[in-house]
Amino acid sequence: MGTSDVKGIAIGETDARVQALQKAVANPDDKLAAFLQALSDDAVKVAADKVFIVKDGKGFDPVTGAEVAVPADAEDVINNNLMRGELEAALAGFKLFSKDEKTRRDGIKALLAESDESKLPLIEKAFAAEANAQLKDQLGLIRAAVLLNSADKSKRLIAATLLAQSHQASTKTVLLARLQVETEPDVKAALNATLKTVEGALAWGDKLGAVFSGFSLGSILLLVALGLAITYGLMGVINMAHGELMMIGAYATYVVQGVFQKYFPGAFDWYLVASVPVAFMASALMGAALERSVIRFLYGRPLETLLATWGISLMLQQLVRSFFGAQNVGVENPSWMSGGVQVLGNLSLPYNRLVIMAFALAVLGAVAWLISKTRLGLFVRGVTQNRPIAACMGVNTARVDTYAFALGSGIAGLAGCALSQVGNVGPDLGQGYIVDSFMVVVLGGVGQLAGTVYAALGLGVLNKFLEGWAGAVLAKIAVLVFIIIFIQKRPQGIFAMKGRT
Repeated sequence: MGTSDVKGIAIGETDARVQALQKAVANPDDKLAAFLQALSDDAVKVAADKVFIVKDGKGFDPVTGAEVAVPADAEDVINNNLMRGELEAALAGFKLFSKDEKTRRDGIKALLAESDESKLPLIEKAFAAEANAQLKDQLGLIRAAVLLNSADKSKRLIAATLLAQSHQASTKTVLLARLQVETEPDVKAALNATLKTVEGALAWGDKLGAVFSGFSLGSILLLVALGLAITYGLMGVINMAHGELMMIGAYATYVVQGVFQKYFPGAFDWYLVASVPVAFMASALMGAALERSVIRFLYGRPLETLLATWGISLMLQQLVRSFFGAQNVGVENPSWMSGGVQVLGNLSLPYNRLVIMAFALAVLGAVAWLISKTRLGLFVRGVTQNRPIAACMGVNTARVDTYAFALGSGIAGLAGCALSQVGNVGPDLGQGYIVDSFMVVVLGGVGQLAGTVYAALGLGVLNKFLEGWAGAVLAKIAVLVFIIIFIQKRPQGIFAMKGRT
């Protein structure tokens, strides 16, 4: 960067300054980057055709970096919106040469939003120097998008061929915009062929995204419904407070987050791991207290359990409002759950969703093992199948009821812990899932864990596909109608409870 470059960029009419900036950017260096940053920060003054960078009350020469005296009559350099846009694009281009991969990625993202042919030398230089294959591909696509707007017909044809490899949604927008102004028939034909290829790739991304979203929703429904499969499926208690037990687990996660922020800030990334047992125990203890004080007197009277637990749910909501307020509280994702895996141009798999799916499978495995392989599970199954005979065999049925209800409530707490990572945590958290969770349990077959899994994942995928076709409201209605028809034809659900005929 020379003195003439500095004067050209800082002094004169906007169009001339933009031309000088575009010319200088073709040969970038650290001094030019520092000067452009100072211009962007309004830290440049001019006086008598001399340019100064002002920092901490001192003046510096932009070319040599030496400290110089700033005249009293020096005036600020004024940048209008056009100039500021050019400065931001140029600074984004300089990020392409950073040693930090994240900085280079941010620079590429900024250039994707706005780049022109004047940035082509900078982009090609960065393309040649980039070692990361993924970033190199993105730079190649930016280069192709720039060439697409070139006045040279041959360059536009080359760009059409290069853009056919892109799976980005923004590429479709660029192609459609160019097609509206393109006049050359052969270029237009090439652009249409490229557009068809890109749309085909995007369609696959949308389909795979809907499948992933469906499994993600299904894993959440599975977590929510697992606890209900025990309290309702095995024990026959219509627990309308199940959503509030989830809410308790979510608020327990919020409290643990606050403890880590205050007392263990260095280990904050591990707060979620510590929240899992806390959320389980908080909801399990609340469930045990409810069972011993209310539910135990209502076994065999499902309508009365419904009314009682509905009243309890209102009390728990008000209790939370009294302690934490009526507004939602913020629960942060740990750093290892931020970001995602970029599979296709328009398909990214968020880490928090992937972790929740894995967590749901782990909880399912633990519950299946507990019910089928442990002494407690044997007692629960025995009491469920024939309470009087189990009591005659020496089983303490009252204690088993408490343990089973506490287990179902604790699993609801785990669901609340997971939901805190993907949605708002507030007093009404459980209301959005209670109906869906009952539908999952009934559709899968009362008391059948396998049915719960199939129903949760199936409803999740079905709901997401219908949302893309008919919208969220109509999708909910269609799913509800489907379940009603299915239960009419098969009242026992997907998997019927085994018994003598």
